[in-house]
Amino acid sequence: MTLGTAVRLARLFSHPSGNLFGGAVDHFVGYGDVRYGGLADLPGALERVMQGKPDYVSIQPGAARTLWPRYAGKASLVIQAGCFTPDDRISELIATPEDAVRMGADALAVAIPVRGATEGRYIRWLTDSVNAAARFGMPVVAHIYPRDYSDGCKIVFTPEEIAYAARIGIETGVDVIKIGYTGDFESYKETVRTSPVPVVIAGGPKTETLLGALEQTAEAIQAGARGAVVGRNLWGHGDPTMSARAFRGVIHDGLAAEDALKRAKD
Repeated sequence: MTLGTAVRLARLFSHPSGNLFGGAVDHFVGYGDVRYGGLADLPGALERVMQGKPDYVSIQPGAARTLWPRYAGKASLVIQAGCFTPDDRISELIATPEDAVRMGADALAVAIPVRGATEGRYIRWLTDSVNAAARFGMPVVAHIYPRDYSDGCKIVFTPEEIAYAARIGIETGVDVIKIGYTGDFESYKETVRTSPVPVVIAGGPKTETLLGALEQTAEAIQAGARGAVVGRNLWGHGDPTMSARAFRGVIHDGLAAEDALKRAKD
């Protein structure tokens, strides 16, 4: 690890808790009708998330150029390079480590799906990004999502597939692995225990309630996760600022989900 990588990683994990709370404002147009949902007003969504004081925000390079200047120095910037839909309708790398350096970012995020006929291409995305990032001392945060083709194509969170996703992160040499929670404490604990690099929980599919998202985050942290990077469960439950405060309570203060939610609402 270069000095630059170590310095940037220290900024990502700078909270005294030793954990990381990231906000993912990087759900691209492939997710559906951009007129609806928590990111319909992208500038407004970012503003509300930032009011909740995340440690970092991951965002696409184009949006970062126009929206991030007012928040410079208030949180770490992470540039999202991966752009895909599970069915491969969209499948592009849209940023490089050099782009992240030019934007003053503290890390490059690379989101990839795995399993299926195209997974080799995505693993190559990740490997090439790690190798290129090493030249600049730029950490790579891998967002890895296993797919299941038994009934169409969907992202899955079973223990075996999440363990597989974590192993891909390890073997491609990333600095932080973001993977979904299995819902099974012991399997997740074992996956985290055997990873030589920090594992953070992905926010996952939108839960029915914010409390449900906080509960799974708290359980993942008890299993050893070093925090969470949250998207839809951050800005998808009506009040991103309140949601962010609740996640901070769970991730940084070790509060139970109900206590964190109560405090965030007060």
